[in-house]
Amino acid sequence: MGKFPEGFLWGSATASYQVEGGIENNDWAEGARDGRVPTCGRATDHYNRFESDFDIVKSLGQNAHRFSIEWARIEPEEGKFDEEEIEHYIKVLHALKVRGLEPFVTLWHFTLPIWFSKKGGFQNKDAPEMFARYCEYVVSRLGNKAKYWMTMNEPLVWASGGYRTGKWPPFKKNLYYFVTVQSALARSHILAYKRIKKIFPNIQIGIAKHNIHFASNGYWWANIVSGFMNWFWNERFLNRIRGYQDFIGLNHYFYKKFGKKVNLPQTDMGWDIYPEAIYGCLIGLKKYNLPVYVTESGLADAKDDRRANYIKDYISNVEKAIKEGVDVRGYFYWSLLDNYEWAFGFKERFGLVEVDYGTLERKIRPSAFIYKKIAESNVI
Repeated sequence: MGKFPEGFLWGSATASYQVEGGIENNDWAEGARDGRVPTCGRATDHYNRFESDFDIVKSLGQNAHRFSIEWARIEPEEGKFDEEEIEHYIKVLHALKVRGLEPFVTLWHFTLPIWFSKKGGFQNKDAPEMFARYCEYVVSRLGNKAKYWMTMNEPLVWASGGYRTGKWPPFKKNLYYFVTVQSALARSHILAYKRIKKIFPNIQIGIAKHNIHFASNGYWWANIVSGFMNWFWNERFLNRIRGYQDFIGLNHYFYKKFGKKVNLPQTDMGWDIYPEAIYGCLIGLKKYNLPVYVTESGLADAKDDRRANYIKDYISNVEKAIKEGVDVRGYFYWSLLDNYEWAFGFKERFGLVEVDYGTLERKIRPSAFIYKKIAESNVI
């Protein structure tokens, strides 16, 4: 049995396009109209149901919640900001606060306003300025209502989907673009960080960084490859923005072993379940000497027959990392609700809460009560 530090945050996470519904003016909605990705449509209608959804969060013993703001709602046209949408997110933040839930706010979670996409997105030389302007505006209006902000979610995953595999907007497949756009993302974060800190110096700013645990069977070539991938995927971006983040958000899903592999249990997505991997990723972050929050960790499991053990085993490895000196201060399960899982559409089920997409009825899964017990006791 391991006890977590006092004040540890227990939560779950969502992202605007994946749950809100009714967003038609971003690049993913346009891609759906062109038949290149599944249609999102009304999703889970969280935009209208956020209060009752937060009631569920509260009932499950959580004390924090991570969500994202939809850039296309706030800035539907370049330089023109929608005050009604700002007011909506003020209501969202208020609903969290009155329920005693600490907000973690992501300013950009994968989707781009069509106007920004048409200008080349983050390949545009002025992208950092445009991105920082958006971030600065949102925080100038909402910054006194939340302490923790993330400029972006999983920059390398976004770059990989859009420019390496070409399965995500902007549907390009070019390794040069894949590498160079990462530099633009780093510059965009740094500029946004500086602008936000001028307004609210005490706000805590980070990113949600997706890190993979790369392992080797000990062969010399496998050691080299795993070491290179750890640097390229896990460390390089964090090194670029070093000095411009107050905490690190760790998103973790994958374990990759080079050399002879062993068969492991898998999620519905075919991803290996290897709880020690999150421990390895957390130990890898220790050298940055920053607070760490696990901002995403979860699995697709429609039958809910692996999720409870997944939660217990992964959280046990988080506690192990804390014992070894990693300053982990929170854990957010992905996700609160079943949702639109990007290019996979609505097939995969990650939620603590099951969603009937026909009726939009919510049903708490049994595994959510296992997580509730951990959150309420602060013990694993």
